[in-house]
Amino acid sequence: MQTQLSHYQERVNQTLKHHLQHFSNQQNGYSNNLFPAIEYATLNQGKRLRPALIYAVADALAVPLDQVDSAACAIELIHSYSLVHDDLPAMDNDDLRRGQPTCHIQFDEATAILAGDAQQTLAFQILSEDNALKPPQIIEMIRLLSRASGPLGMIGGQVLDIQSEGKTISLSALKTLHSLKTGALIQCALLMGAVTSENYRQIQPGLANLGELIGLAFQVQDDILDIEGDTKTLGKPQGSDMELDKSTYPKLLGLAEAKIYRDDLITQAKAELRLLDINSPFLFSLIDYIADRKH
Repeated sequence: MQTQLSHYQERVNQTLKHHLQHFSNQQNGYSNNLFPAIEYATLNQGKRLRPALIYAVADALAVPLDQVDSAACAIELIHSYSLVHDDLPAMDNDDLRRGQPTCHIQFDEATAILAGDAQQTLAFQILSEDNALKPPQIIEMIRLLSRASGPLGMIGGQVLDIQSEGKTISLSALKTLHSLKTGALIQCALLMGAVTSENYRQIQPGLANLGELIGLAFQVQDDILDIEGDTKTLGKPQGSDMELDKSTYPKLLGLAEAKIYRDDLITQAKAELRLLDINSPFLFSLIDYIADRKH
């Protein structure tokens, strides 16, 4: 699994470098800090989990990977932009991300805001200009990603996250929060990997269910690592959720019960994958990795 994951990571990293260099070369001779900031915030030590999910579904459905390269780049740009903005003083005010100073620390706050804005718009430009896709496929990719990353998805979840700081919310409210903030983009990755498959419409509901389960399991483990992890391994400040008094599963359920809930989500995710009848040992292993990861 780790070998295949490394292959997917290398593929999306190289494709991202190619696109960012292409866009940087179109600046018509003027230079500024924008593209260095975009590259700094994008081409770092990210796990590339969302692109890996896209590639894994495509591989399992015999979809050529060049048909999902733009989707892999786009979703990683959206995820990276969300981290840049999440780290800002007005949000979580973090100074470390992926083992290096956050974008607003390395550059400045205004540049970080604009770099995140640019990452978001470049994501959709890359998708819209993909010659390997048919126009209806491009539209579906953009529809999926814009919904998952917008007010009905990731951004909506981030708003709920901020509003829940210092409060005790219900388990159902916490599930809604994280289904939007984290789960929506992971669910989107699975769906984008299948868009060009002949049986996309048939497997769409099952992939959506699988994505929701994986996304929640990923977030529960994130909450656990905020308590049990260390800053060096995590690549971001350990204990930041507790410091901000965020609503988390360990806070609501207790650490032991949060681990039980995570493991139950993993079991459900594997069952959903079996129902999909997709032959992907990598996806099964990746589901386990989500619960076992240390960063």
